[in-house]
Order: sequence, then C-alpha cells, then structure tokens
Amino acid sequence: MRHGDISSSNDAVGVAVVQYKMPRLHTRADVIANAREIAERVVGIKRGLPGMDLIVFPEYSTHGIMYDAKEMYDTASTIPGEETDIFAAACRKANVWGVFSLTGERHEEHPNKAPYNTLVLINNQGEIVQKYRKIMPWVPVEGWYPGDCTYVADGPKGLKISLIICDDGNYPEIWRDCVMRGAELVVRCQGYMYPAKDQQVLVSKAMAFMNNCYVAVANASGFDGVYSYFGHSAIVGFDGRTLGECGEEENGVQYAELSVSLIRDARRNMQSQNHLYKLLHRGYTGKIGSGESPNGVAQ
Repeated sequence: MRHGDISSSNDAVGVAVVQYKMPRLHTRADVIANAREIAERVVGIKRGLPGMDLIVFPEYSTHGIMYDAKEMYDTASTIPGEETDIFAAACRKANVWGVFSLTGERHEEHPNKAPYNTLVLINNQGEIVQKYRKIMPWVPVEGWYPGDCTYVADGPKGLKISLIICDDGNYPEIWRDCVMRGAELVVRCQGYMYPAKDQQVLVSKAMAFMNNCYVAVANASGFDGVYSYFGHSAIVGFDGRTLGECGEEENGVQYAELSVSLIRDARRNMQSQNHLYKLLHRGYTGKIGSGESPNGVAQ
C-alpha cells in the first residue's frame, strides 16, 4: 500500500476517488451534458495520474438528486444506454477502469415501478463488468426500488472488486457479504451529507479493518440547494489506516496504490487480526490444545 506518488506497478492498482460537486439537474439533456463532463474528468485526471488504473465517482454524480418525482422518472437511464456509452468511451480513451453512478436506472416495469439506484464498473475496453443496485435505499427520503444482491468482479490487475452505495455501508452484513464472496476492494460510492460526517468516516475505516479489505470511498461535495455534502473521499488500507483522504473541497481527488500480493499474503498469513480466517476457524487454538482439529469451528 503506497500513497503520495502518481505511479503504479504490475502488482499495485492505482485507484483515484473523485469528490465530484453534487450537480442540480432537471432534464435528460442536463444529464447527458454532465455525463460528458465526467468523461472529460476521466481523461484529464489520467493525464495527471499516469499510474491510475481505476477511477471512482460518487453516488448521484451523473444525475444529481432529482427532488421532483416526475423528473426522477423522466431522466432514468437504461443500462447499457447513452450515459454508459459516454463513460465507456472515456475509459477506452484513458485506458482506465471506472465506477459510475446512475440514479436512476429504469426498472424492468418502468414507469409503473420506481427506478433503481445503480453503479456500473466499466473496464478499460469499455465493457460493463459489474452492475450493482443499491440494496438499502436511504429511507424514508430515497424512493429507489431496492436491489437484492452484492457481486464481485475481477478488476484491474486481477484485484477483486465489490460495489456498494452510501447507506449500504451502514450495515456490516453487506460488507461481510462482499468479502466472503472474495472482494479485496470494496468501493463505496456515496452522496452523504451533514450531519453524519464523523460517523461515515469512522464506518469505512472500521469496515476495512474488520473485513481485511481495501476501501475506496467517493463522496459528493458542495451544496445543491437542499443538502450540504461533506466530502472526505478516502482510500483506506486493509488494516483500517487511511492512505489518503480529501477534506471538504469541491472536486477534490485522492489517489493511492493498492498491492494485490500484499492483501493476499495478509489474508493467508496474518494471525491475531485475520478476521476472515478466524471467523471460519473459530477457537482453533483451544481446539488444538484439546487434541482436536487444528481447523477450529467453521459454523
């Protein structure tokens, strides 16, 4: 795990989190214009961070929050669709992977049912390799139709990636589901506002430590006329220590290099803090001392 340079290596995945200013949009034309702005950011940030392999944008960064229900339904996207085509072209041009927000994605029974709050992971060939729908919409405020499953995809340089969204991160079960499926990096895209700053900074660090995983948080910044977004986008090591963290600035970027071999070595060889191993090998020291199986208790 390295922080402070602009490089990467065959073993280290360069990850950037973008603290995009929360837009306030109203029409499909507004959304498409903003998607093109995001695409330009992908290319521009790659120029400044040549080692970057993965770039992450916050929840709501493409559509903003549509406080009007009719606008929310009218601007809902299809996947694949015009927005993902724009993002895919940017990923190909910059030779990077990207995580992008679509709020919302049209329900299969649109417009009779509410849209989903969705993230897509797009590879450097412009292919969608993971689509995740928010499991825990922020009720009672958010009206998204809930998703029902987490996923893991092989990301750049083979790093295994899961996506979660904002309020999902307040439920330890969702983090644990991702890592038990094999995730090494959990990407948390959020549009989190005051007053919950301290709690949310704490949660992502704690979940990284408890789940022996890297965490990349991309949060919104700015004020959209309704909420003030606290930023503090961050990249956290699998030991729970922050590698890099933004302040509250609009459009800040943080960057770190995440070693693939280091996290795999830690998960194989750590002892007292190897939480994932210990969960499936409960009390192995006492079992060995009792002349029983060295594997402990799996249930």
